[in-house]
Amino acid sequence: MNKSIYLFAIALIAITSQINAQYTDVINSNRPGASYSAYAVGKNVFQVEGGLYYERWDHSWLSTKSNRYAMDVALRYGFLFEQLELIYDGQFTHAKVTDNTGYNAQYYDQNNFTKNTIGLKYLIYDPYKNPDKNKPDLYSWKANNHLQWKNLIPAVAIYAGVNLNFGDNPFYPEDSSFSPKVMLATQHHLTPNWVLVMNFAYDKFTSDTPMFSYVMTLTHALRDPRYTIFIEHQGFQSDYYSDGIFRMGTARLFNKDFQLDASFGINIKDTPARFFGGIGASYRLDFHKDSQKNKDNFTEQDRKFIKDAKKNKKNTNPFEEIED
Repeated sequence: MNKSIYLFAIALIAITSQINAQYTDVINSNRPGASYSAYAVGKNVFQVEGGLYYERWDHSWLSTKSNRYAMDVALRYGFLFEQLELIYDGQFTHAKVTDNTGYNAQYYDQNNFTKNTIGLKYLIYDPYKNPDKNKPDLYSWKANNHLQWKNLIPAVAIYAGVNLNFGDNPFYPEDSSFSPKVMLATQHHLTPNWVLVMNFAYDKFTSDTPMFSYVMTLTHALRDPRYTIFIEHQGFQSDYYSDGIFRMGTARLFNKDFQLDASFGINIKDTPARFFGGIGASYRLDFHKDSQKNKDNFTEQDRKFIKDAKKNKKNTNPFEEIED
């Protein structure tokens, strides 16, 4: 067996153990896409994800244009159970608007939250819960790196939250102060390098203008595992606003607790036409207590392969060293 297969086997063994415990040794961020992972950050882990955002907004029917500058922040905390996560998701926006409906153009500013939601997410089904049934094939690189039928079974999480809309919000003038949001999140680990996340949300369904939305995010880890790229499609459908959005971007992992990212996107309509982009970062404070338990999941066969790999080549994982 060549050295690359030894190292690949080590990585898959570690990933299997991490998935079974919810908690992962490397930060698990929802950025830079708009979808929520089905998996929680892990019990006693606090995570901050935020960034700066710019959007050009041009509405052909209303004859208005605006430049929007925003700050995003998401706060995630795992508590009580490995599967449970508390999430605050917010975006405060400053818009410089040009209104061309009159004889002379009018200029004014708008400021408020364009996203302000708090909720709970819980993993209800994990296809990788039993590590003994999801061990990698230590003798076949092809079997581990190609799509298998079992990989089409996703992890599934449910989310319930509330939108908060306080003050005189020019972006949502008709919305109530509180409105509910529910969501189903799925996550497929198609291969070790490809992950598909899908969200289906029903938002503000107690109002006169409820909204259905979905988002599909496909992420690929490059040959250097510190780098990932993604493409994403998001759709909205309501009496107030309907649209389709496409995004793409990249993220770079600097250490096991810190990530930087960048992304941009466009939509498919001109009511309004939207072009946007942003940069951001994710950081976690890791107080998880079960890291030793993950190592204990290694069988004697796993440990033998790890020991053999060390004899052939040093572990190239830049974030952790696997011990015998």
